[in-house]
Amino acid sequence: MTTPEQVAARGTDGSEKKRRDPTPLFSRHILGMRVDATDYAGAIARICDLARAREGGRVCVATVHMVMEAYDDPQLQDQINRADLVTSDGMPLVWGLRALGLGHAERVYGPTLTPMLCAEAERAGLRVGFLGGSPETLAAMVDNLERDHPGLQIAFHHAPPFRPLTAEENDALALSIHDAEVDVLFVGLGCPKQERFMAEHSDTLSCVCVGVGAAFDFIAGHKRQAPGWLQRAGLEWLFRLLTEPARLWRRYLYHNPRFIWAFGLELWRSRKERSVGAPS
Repeated sequence: MTTPEQVAARGTDGSEKKRRDPTPLFSRHILGMRVDATDYAGAIARICDLARAREGGRVCVATVHMVMEAYDDPQLQDQINRADLVTSDGMPLVWGLRALGLGHAERVYGPTLTPMLCAEAERAGLRVGFLGGSPETLAAMVDNLERDHPGLQIAFHHAPPFRPLTAEENDALALSIHDAEVDVLFVGLGCPKQERFMAEHSDTLSCVCVGVGAAFDFIAGHKRQAPGWLQRAGLEWLFRLLTEPARLWRRYLYHNPRFIWAFGLELWRSRKERSVGAPS
C-alpha cells in the first residue's frame, strides 16, 4: 500500500524522485486530499532544503477552499497530492488532522509563512521571487519586504494579466524565472490557479514553488487580516466574507457547508470502522 510519504516523494508523472529531506512527514487524507502535519519551523526547513537542492519542488498551503476544489476536480486533487508539502493553512484542517490522529498538527498560514520564509532566505542567502497579484500590490509588497529584510535577494517579481496566458507567454514566463536563478518562488495566483501553475511547471523550474494565496495582499497592506482571536476560532472566513462579499460568497457559503457535511460523514465512518475492527 502506498503511504502518504511515498506519494509526496513522487513526481507529477508518478516516477520516484530522490528523497531530499529525510525528516518523516506524517499525513492524512481529508476528502481525498493529502494534508501534512507540520509547523512553521518544519515547513521552512523543508522548503529551504528543497531550494538548496535545485531540483524543483511544490508546496501547497491548503485551506477548506482548496480541499473542496480538489474534491470536485480529481486532476487537481492528484496534482496537490503529489506536492512535496501540503500545509494546513486553515484551522478546520488543523482540527481535521488532529481528529484523524495527528495531535501535533499546527497551522501554517500563508501570510505568516511568507515573511518568516523571507527572513530565513535572507539569512541563508537564498534568492526569492514573487509571481501574482496586481502591479500595485506587488510593488507595495516588495517595498515592505525590502524595508523589513534589507539583505533579502529579490531576484524576480511579476504580476501576470488576469486572463489565461498564451503558450508563448507561459514559456516566456518560465524562462524569465529560470534566468533569474530564483531559489524560492512565492506564487500568489489564488487557488486553484496557482496549484495548476506549479504542477504544470514542476518539471521545468529548478526553484521550489510555494503557493501562498492572498498573502501578497496582506503583506502589501492592501487587505486587512482577521483579528487573531477570530483566526484561532476558525472564523477568519467570516471576517473575509464580510469584507469581500461579492468576491468570496461562493467560496464560503457554498464550499464550507459541503465540507462540514462531507468531512463529518467521512470522520464518522472512519471512527465506526475502527470501533468495529477493535478487539472485544
